[in-house]
Amino acid sequence: MTSTHLRDFVCHRLLWMLLLLFPLSLTSCLDDVEYSNSPADLVFFSTDTLRMDTVISGKPSSYMTMKVYNPNGKAIRFSDINLECGIENSPFKVNIDGEPLTELTRTAHEINSKDSMFINVMVNIPEEDLDDPYAVSDKLTFTTEGGAVQKVVLEAAGQTVINLNGLRVSENMTLDATRPYQIGDSIVVERGAVLTLAAGTKLFFAPDASLIVHGSLHVEGELGKTVMMRGNRLGNMFDGQAYDRIPAQWGGVVLRETSTDNRINFADIHSGMFGILLCPPDHDTDETRLTLENSIVHNTMHNAVELHASKVRVGNSQITNAGGNCVTVRGGDVTFVHCTIARFYVFTGGNGVALDFTNFSDTDGSPLPLKNLTFTNSIITGYASDEVMGLRAENYPNTEFNYLFDHSLVNTPLPETPDEHWRNCFQDKEESTEENVSKQHNFAPEFDLHTLFFSFQLNEKSKAVGNADPAVSAATYPTDLLGQPRGTAPDMGCYQHVPEVKE
Repeated sequence: MTSTHLRDFVCHRLLWMLLLLFPLSLTSCLDDVEYSNSPADLVFFSTDTLRMDTVISGKPSSYMTMKVYNPNGKAIRFSDINLECGIENSPFKVNIDGEPLTELTRTAHEINSKDSMFINVMVNIPEEDLDDPYAVSDKLTFTTEGGAVQKVVLEAAGQTVINLNGLRVSENMTLDATRPYQIGDSIVVERGAVLTLAAGTKLFFAPDASLIVHGSLHVEGELGKTVMMRGNRLGNMFDGQAYDRIPAQWGGVVLRETSTDNRINFADIHSGMFGILLCPPDHDTDETRLTLENSIVHNTMHNAVELHASKVRVGNSQITNAGGNCVTVRGGDVTFVHCTIARFYVFTGGNGVALDFTNFSDTDGSPLPLKNLTFTNSIITGYASDEVMGLRAENYPNTEFNYLFDHSLVNTPLPETPDEHWRNCFQDKEESTEENVSKQHNFAPEFDLHTLFFSFQLNEKSKAVGNADPAVSAATYPTDLLGQPRGTAPDMGCYQHVPEVKE
């Protein structure tokens, strides 16, 4: 036998020996695991009470996750993991490290020393004939082989809704706030009809659903009884991240060519593909087609408020965080007073600005006279170095292009000397000093990018504080969006800063 053949023979024999010994070594390792039989050895939970959001009754929720950790020097084996109400009877469903908890899988779960396992919990609450949310609860019980019993409380609330599918409003109709409405298909308001949404009404839209208005929309919210329009996915996408704070959960509000006399007061329209789209009118008109007051349009994948060749009045409102433009104006007669327009969109794909206005059409380049575009006592800002884009039609030099920014904080370069377009304005440029802040730091508390919570109330160091025109405030919106009096030193934007009371 040559040396080469001898070497190959030895290598093959060694390989076979290793393969034969591997299961024995693995078994030996498994046999070496020590399991605790002491009731004093307890596990730790990431939470002792797992609280889930209010969910639509009869519809499974998304899962929430908790962690079970074994800090002990020995492995822990559970003789039983169960729900106090019974696995089959409980509205809660549990998944342990990827395996559903059933009567057959209740036993023999274990956690090695210094290791952990994940528990996922969802809820499906049966419908009850109740208007208000109703609570359900259970306890997830863990019993170790050592006899220790530990429990985690599970809590949720169910909301019975009114299902509306394919609703066409052909005559005047009012939806009230008795129960929320789940919109399976788009609501269509036909020409000549008025849809009224009473104070406190909530509309939960399916992903492909919108509110399409050929007639008129009257939103009659009140302070403390806001009309809400949002997606129908309640609960969390994952821990700490609600679906409701993710854009593109539903369509949006479309005011079609024949739509006029739309009045929206104290509305919260958020997390849609877009916010409010006002289409060009089908004929010349001096009527006010949209009045938007005391409202929030927030967190849209595309444009938040888009206005075409129409007379529009917007006041005391927050228009924020659009993937497209927060405000798009294409011609018309448009006035904004005490508005906060801020683009701090954190998702990929966004390519807009806070404000984009022109006097021509995007589709065919035809002229759309901008008779008036005025911003008074307002804030227009965002992450970019310039959040205001105004473009005049080069082919139509005689087409009206009238705009004015007055007593406003704007994130755009200002002329060195005031002119007819800029009056008593401050530039919101990148700077942070002890006296002043800029951009996202205008607002307090700071944005929470983990939970996607954005507050647009003012930091006391913002240039917007105390620099609004008090005469305009007194004549238009003497109280802010939250009902706070503006007093004699009003702030720009829709929120009045309230100084902290120092003891």
